[in-house]
Amino acid sequence: MDNIRLLLLGTFAFLSLLLYNAWQEDYALQPPVASTTPAESRSAAVPDVTTSALPSAPTSDTPGIVPKVATTTSFNGEVVKVKTDLFDIEISTVGGSIISAKLLKYPVSPKTPDLKFHLLNRTTNDPFIAQSGLISSEEALAPNHEAVFSVEQSEYQLADGEETLDVKLIWQKADGIKVVKHFIFNRGSYLIEVVHDVSNNSGTTWTGRDYAQLMRGEPSETNSFIYTYTGGVVYSQETKYEKYDFGDMADVDLNRDETNGWIAMIQHYFLAAWVPPTGQKEHFYSKDLGENRYIIGGYSPAVTLQPGDSHQFSKKLFVGPKLQEQLVKVAPGLELTVDYGWLTVVSQPIFWLLQKLHDIVGNWGWAIILLTILIKAAFFKLSEASYKSMANMRRMTPRMTALKDRYGDDKARLNKAMMDLYKTEKINPLGGCLPMLVQIPVFIALYWVLLESVEMRQAPFILWMDNLSAKDPYFILPLIMGVSMFVQQKLNPTPPDPLQAKMMMALPFVFTIFFAFFPSGLVLYWVVNNLISITQQYFITRRIEAQAAEAKK
Repeated sequence: MDNIRLLLLGTFAFLSLLLYNAWQEDYALQPPVASTTPAESRSAAVPDVTTSALPSAPTSDTPGIVPKVATTTSFNGEVVKVKTDLFDIEISTVGGSIISAKLLKYPVSPKTPDLKFHLLNRTTNDPFIAQSGLISSEEALAPNHEAVFSVEQSEYQLADGEETLDVKLIWQKADGIKVVKHFIFNRGSYLIEVVHDVSNNSGTTWTGRDYAQLMRGEPSETNSFIYTYTGGVVYSQETKYEKYDFGDMADVDLNRDETNGWIAMIQHYFLAAWVPPTGQKEHFYSKDLGENRYIIGGYSPAVTLQPGDSHQFSKKLFVGPKLQEQLVKVAPGLELTVDYGWLTVVSQPIFWLLQKLHDIVGNWGWAIILLTILIKAAFFKLSEASYKSMANMRRMTPRMTALKDRYGDDKARLNKAMMDLYKTEKINPLGGCLPMLVQIPVFIALYWVLLESVEMRQAPFILWMDNLSAKDPYFILPLIMGVSMFVQQKLNPTPPDPLQAKMMMALPFVFTIFFAFFPSGLVLYWVVNNLISITQQYFITRRIEAQAAEAKK
């Protein structure tokens, strides 16, 4: 920070923001949901964590297709293993659900590079599964996510030189209805195209629709120092980006029609999102399955096929890191899952600049240092005004102490005498704070950029700092930051109140403890910012004191 008061103001604003977010999560009124249908009764016993419900909202366009509410199932079928340059995926032949997705470019820890991050999984405590299927007027005429598919092979791999991999699952009824379910992977992309190719070779008409949903459990582990959102998201052209968390799903079922929207489950750094075709009207829904498991999904309008006709239902599934350059190409607003909160309009340009600096230097640590220098340069005039005010206040400290000794506990006379002193010396007592208030939104926005950007996850810097997204393992950076705060404090005027002076002396120690558990990338920013501020403030203070000494001659 530029001075102790700015650090206090910024910290207060930051903590207020965290408290506001927590209050919103627990107590705020939720946005209205267009739902007039009461929640359906749930199965009395749901023993398997992979159990989920079919979409249960009535369908106005085809009244004959009313899906059932819920059943139980377990993935006892064959597992199809798929490996690409980015994925290690498992698809169950029961429903063609993606029950496991490891991200090969993202290890769990830098210390265990061979152990890859497991985004989708069917673990008991925190399941996260992508399901999709078809529903028809008769359950037996369409494969939902409980139907059993057959496969031609149990393992697929994207070979060198190939750009596309098509994984096929087949479902066929004796009456002539055939469905081929395609999972289409592309090299270098986290976007999976899921296609249901329906052929009506029967002698009667067939009517059905496709649906896609994400089922996951609410994580029990939270970080008390770093809050990031985990839960559902709904996007539409009208309401834009809207969080729909597990509490919302427990309170009321999502039930709305949207065009050019999408649904997702997001967490820190990663997400899974279903994206319908552009221009298609989609019905979004959610359901609380009980036992700490929730569903959010969407289904398409119904399609009727005459005998001999065929049709392809298509949806896109993004499973991977929140890489903004890729997300913006997948669907409008999908890049907003990189959740900068209410300061998105400030955070996005900061991230753009940080990324450009990284392209130049090739290291996120040096990019943070260069970004800090550029931000300090942009606010140089404001900082200069603040430091001049602080230097003048420091010059007046002996006289202010004398006034306090003269008037003692007479607060009224003391305040009047101090205001007269400020007026005589042409000093604005708020000049050290007000210019800095403008910078606080930038500092908070930068905090969210460093916290939310997956590009900096496990990013190494130099020496012992091998992970800018984790706390400093040896607490060296926080200690340097505490020392820099202490030095900077010595450049500021000493408060005339002894109790206040003692509290100010304790601040470097308090903030050292506070920042010891923050990601080292954030602490690196504060350290560099403090060092630049100390240098700038030192020379300005020396100049002001020299000018004052010259004026006395």
